[in-house]
Amino acid sequence: MFVATVILLLSPKGDLAYPGAILVALGIAGAIVCAAVMKFAVLPALHTFPAFCAGIGLFYVPVGFAVAHVRKPAALSLLSGIATYLMPLLSPTNEMSYDTTQFYNAALATIVGCSVVPVALRLMPPLSPALRAKRLLALSLRDLRRVAIGTKPWTPESWEVRIFGRLAVLPDQAEPILRARLLAALSVGNQLIHLRDVASQLGVAEELNAALRSFAAGRGVIAVSRLQEIDRQLTSGSDDGEEIVRVRARARLLIVAETLVEHAPYFDEGAFA
Repeated sequence: MFVATVILLLSPKGDLAYPGAILVALGIAGAIVCAAVMKFAVLPALHTFPAFCAGIGLFYVPVGFAVAHVRKPAALSLLSGIATYLMPLLSPTNEMSYDTTQFYNAALATIVGCSVVPVALRLMPPLSPALRAKRLLALSLRDLRRVAIGTKPWTPESWEVRIFGRLAVLPDQAEPILRARLLAALSVGNQLIHLRDVASQLGVAEELNAALRSFAAGRGVIAVSRLQEIDRQLTSGSDDGEEIVRVRARARLLIVAETLVEHAPYFDEGAFA
């Protein structure tokens, strides 16, 4: 039970899972010592509920202050592990049982289970930061190409939620250029969603679809050329009361075209399938 619980809690941590598992094991060891002292040295002398509260407060109050003020993640994980597992090891009941055999049996199962977790995480290590970053960018480019060809109705909010989620889990070791490319995908996706909404209104729906099909196929140069042609078409448009919409669309076209040129190696990578 403890092996499964700790692995499920730590596995999303990536590179921090293994050191975190070691800290949890150390925290369990500390919790066992504290629980043994409290159960067999402190609690037998206490016979009322207020006294029991005062007894466990001797441990939880200092630990609580330490958790609130500590700044190092390693120390925080260690103290949190001790505070979390003390009460299950103590197992207070209305009529306390001071069975040493039962206590040390439970303590042995807990410490062995938590000591197995670092071994399991070392045998099955997480993906490297470089590979995780590459996969996140590839997934974002795939979704961006789906936005371009309109296989799924997107809203700016849903697109932002998806890319912000990937930015949040991008490894800290990722190079700045990778973060810049993910932000570029965020910007281009937003602009394309807005352009699709007004393309029919401005009479450039067919031209925009052709440009986006080129982009989805990984032909960025052709896509930029077609976007610039749409911009020229909007420039020469008549004054039909859509001037504000036209100006905003031109600004979005310019953003998309410049971003595609600036990050051409990323946006031209492969072809949409």
